[in-house]
Amino acid sequence: MWKRKTKGDHLGKIMAVHSYKGGTGKTHISINLATSFVKHGKKVCLMDLDFRAPSLATFFSLEKVECWLNDYLNGTCKIDKVLIDISHRINGDGKLFVGLANPSTEAIREMSAKDRKWEMRALGRLLDLRNSLLNDEAFDYLIFDTSPGLQYSSINAIVSADLVIVAATFDRSDVEGTKRMLHELYDLFEKKTDIILNRVLYDVSSKSGKNNVEKKIKGMYQTPVLGIIPCFCDVARAEGSFIFVQEKPDHLFSKIMDEIANRIERSNSV
Repeated sequence: MWKRKTKGDHLGKIMAVHSYKGGTGKTHISINLATSFVKHGKKVCLMDLDFRAPSLATFFSLEKVECWLNDYLNGTCKIDKVLIDISHRINGDGKLFVGLANPSTEAIREMSAKDRKWEMRALGRLLDLRNSLLNDEAFDYLIFDTSPGLQYSSINAIVSADLVIVAATFDRSDVEGTKRMLHELYDLFEKKTDIILNRVLYDVSSKSGKNNVEKKIKGMYQTPVLGIIPCFCDVARAEGSFIFVQEKPDHLFSKIMDEIANRIERSNSV
């Protein structure tokens, strides 16, 4: 089920985790999905492409950073200077590297002021990661945690990705905005797109309940459903203070994330 890829197999996949609006749990899903892959022996790189609200540096308590993703996209360093190996912090047979966005106010302002020419060059550098990391360094997965909405950095991440995972909720404005993005953005770039419905208040504890909610989601979006995550009070209370699938592997949330990772892995090996 979980096969290890070796250098030269060219089976690595780039995933962009995106959302129409903030507050959908996009970053939480990105971190836990990456960790689930690592637990099962995969070599993963999690990258913070949310340059307007960087959070991974704070989450992982990493302050002494040689180079940021900002520097790589600016063309002032190579990608190997950006990546930080934090595999020792994960219980698993795989490897986890992170590439961090600079969280300083100055860096956020600078990235917000980039023009379209810079964004086109940055897209080229993101596309180069397929050769430098997936092919040459045999990473199984690159996971881009993106900015919500239609920022250039998010569009670049989507263009670069093999799979777009949309973290959505049943909030009315989120539903309508996500529908528009599905047809006006993802379809435009002909991207394979899956939905993860997060913080679902409907009963999905039974098979019939889950099937009913899945039908509801498919009817709304006309898009495959990768996972349905109920609203867990204890997950919300944790406030992103730890990696849930790492600290609480027997929790239903962790099992759902493992199943999502498993589905992606199965589709990747077809």
